[in-house]
Amino acid sequence: MESNSSPSSSPIPIFSTFTSPFEGSSEKSDLTKKPLSLWPGMYHSPVTLALWETRSNIFERLLDPPLDAPPQTELLTKTPSRSRMTIMYNFSTDHILREQYRDPWNEVRIGKLLEDLDALAGTISVKHCSDDDSTTRPLYLVTASVDKMVLKKPISVDVDLNIVGAVTWVGRSSIEIQLDVTQPATADATDSVALTANFIFVARDYKTGKAAPVNRLIPATEREKLLYEAAEARNQLRKRKFKNEKKELDNGEVNKFEALLAEGRIFCDMPALADRDSILLRDTGLENSLICQPQQRNIHGRIFGGFLMHRAFELAFSTAYTFAGMMPSFLEVDHVDFLRPVDVGNFLRFKSCALYTECENPDHPLIHVEVVAHVTRPEFRSSEVSNRFYFTFTVRPEAKAMNNGRRIRKVVPATEEEAHRIVERMDADSL
Repeated sequence: MESNSSPSSSPIPIFSTFTSPFEGSSEKSDLTKKPLSLWPGMYHSPVTLALWETRSNIFERLLDPPLDAPPQTELLTKTPSRSRMTIMYNFSTDHILREQYRDPWNEVRIGKLLEDLDALAGTISVKHCSDDDSTTRPLYLVTASVDKMVLKKPISVDVDLNIVGAVTWVGRSSIEIQLDVTQPATADATDSVALTANFIFVARDYKTGKAAPVNRLIPATEREKLLYEAAEARNQLRKRKFKNEKKELDNGEVNKFEALLAEGRIFCDMPALADRDSILLRDTGLENSLICQPQQRNIHGRIFGGFLMHRAFELAFSTAYTFAGMMPSFLEVDHVDFLRPVDVGNFLRFKSCALYTECENPDHPLIHVEVVAHVTRPEFRSSEVSNRFYFTFTVRPEAKAMNNGRRIRKVVPATEEEAHRIVERMDADSL
């Protein structure tokens, strides 16, 4: 008679798919000094792992910084070429790498690319600030903001891709890094540059947490001098914008503000008479939340800025999709502010909305999306804004062709606070 009990199956062993970045190096014997728990989040992309391996001699000191060591006493003067780094994605030959970055339209996933840009910019800033002296205390470098980055052409996942970056400007404790994403020119796109991004990092003393001076920069070539001047102009613009954040609205802005608010009041007070081609800002929002995990941390133990940009982009894309009713197409990151650090274990909430639209060209409508990240602490009944992200999308041409006449709606505010947010962002985007 056959037994009813099923034979016990052998357990299936699970192995890590990651290897130590120090494996095979001359420092292999020192692995006991680098426990797994001290590695920055291992979920990161192949780019992050490659950067770690390339600069391991610098990063090792950052894992366990010698806080009792003296700070750097003499600032060095470096040229941009000293910090220049290039990474190459061999998409044409590496099928596994291609699959890791492929989106549904056979283009590179923008969210993953944002992660890689932040990782490379951070590595370049560390490289510039290094004094090559193992007896001094290293600096703690954090992403402060990201200036506008515009997608100049679609980025194919079937063609090799390069990212080249270097320090272009330094202040007393701040650094600007410019990154160029390039792909070979085609008949449709003669320029090889697909995207340019400018990251601003600030340096802090590891022990005191106060602003710390960084190595000086001296441009050597004519192009480096032009990039330095352009970065200095952006820095002055940032300072003016910061000073004017709380300024009163001028006449033109007041008129815009009042017109927006008047439309919103009709929605709130007489909804049956409201314009059907408009929608209240509060009705365009999406939200998601997460607990920040150790695997998402950076070299300093805080949550990796690239991870936050990736998550914000995915929510912004979904917001544009549900708002337009058509598949969106990414155009640009308007601005990103890193206002407060995000720590492992934090409860992080992302809230998004379609902030305003531009429909003067019906074939190329623009949808401006705001994403705000909040660090929420229920036990303290507190919620603080850690990041603000601004993205612009249009709709994919093939989606537009199949939309059966659907129009992109105008966004109107229900409150004065919402009207201020819209007007301020319109003005910032026009600069």
